[in-house]
Amino acid sequence: MIVMKGDATEQQVAAVIERIERAGARAHVSAGEFVTVIGAIGDDRELIAALDIEGEGGVERVVPILKPYKLVSKDFRGDAPVEIAGRLVGGDNFCLIAGPCTVESRAQTLDTADVVKSVGATMLRGGAFKPRSSPYTFQGLGREALTILAEARERTGLPIVTEVMDVRQIEDVVEVADVIQLGARNMQNFDLLKEVGRTGTAVLLKRGMSATCEEWLLSAEYIAREGNERILLCERGIRTFETGAYRSTLDIGAVPAVKQVSGLPVIVDPSHAAGKRDLILPMAMASVAAGADGLIVEVHPSPETALCDGPQALYADKFAAWVADVKRIVDVMGKVIAGGEPVAVNA
Repeated sequence: MIVMKGDATEQQVAAVIERIERAGARAHVSAGEFVTVIGAIGDDRELIAALDIEGEGGVERVVPILKPYKLVSKDFRGDAPVEIAGRLVGGDNFCLIAGPCTVESRAQTLDTADVVKSVGATMLRGGAFKPRSSPYTFQGLGREALTILAEARERTGLPIVTEVMDVRQIEDVVEVADVIQLGARNMQNFDLLKEVGRTGTAVLLKRGMSATCEEWLLSAEYIAREGNERILLCERGIRTFETGAYRSTLDIGAVPAVKQVSGLPVIVDPSHAAGKRDLILPMAMASVAAGADGLIVEVHPSPETALCDGPQALYADKFAAWVADVKRIVDVMGKVIAGGEPVAVNA
């Protein structure tokens, strides 16, 4: 990482970039308001041998990044929030993403979108293409669902979060989505990571069911390396020996651990970790207290009739009270839900 002086000229920046490229590496430029940082991406040994750049014109200092992930490290990007459709995620800006697991119908989605909007949530989630363990369960409405999500965004003004499972779906999804969700099963689908990174659309990257924190960050690095640093990391529970008390083991420790080494915002999905409606609130509150930058939860007008993950969906007509409970911890942490104040709920 080459940190340029505050008064470095464009010619001096260009000269450093040329030196990096001449060494067989790739230059990644991050121009801030006061300083420009240039990342030299390549084989560490080759760079050390070829880049003798300390003391060059305009260069303030050279900082080696020894972690295997470079662009998503805190050393390189700091703690800068991620901007999505005018809303900031990270820092003091808490992100609340809510909506149905799957788009089942126009009425179900629009009714839920209205509720999500009314409580001051940040974004609306809804699956058009759904990965399912069984090939015989509901797989989503596909392009029809994208049309419904586009209508929900027009109606509420909420940015849309929806999943991509295959590179062939990207073109259709980016026409509607403000955030592309990559599910746990695709965390190490490296070709998909690269293609999503080239879109420029923000990405919510879920942690794989058996992935280490380092593997998770390396997957984020694949996206960032293609030029897209608008990445939200999502902890959604990992697979352990527990099989009955809850669906997955929510790794609360991953939240502060990852935030120590990466400046990317960390979102938590307590719905998938819990698998049971009555466990979602305590898991959500614990996540906020651990320093999470946001939550993504499932909300449905009638969970009993849901075609996907009904037992872990929150009731839409009780969602305002649920948000009020979570907001108490958000307030204690000194954060504000980005998107508006939730409606008042009588105690």
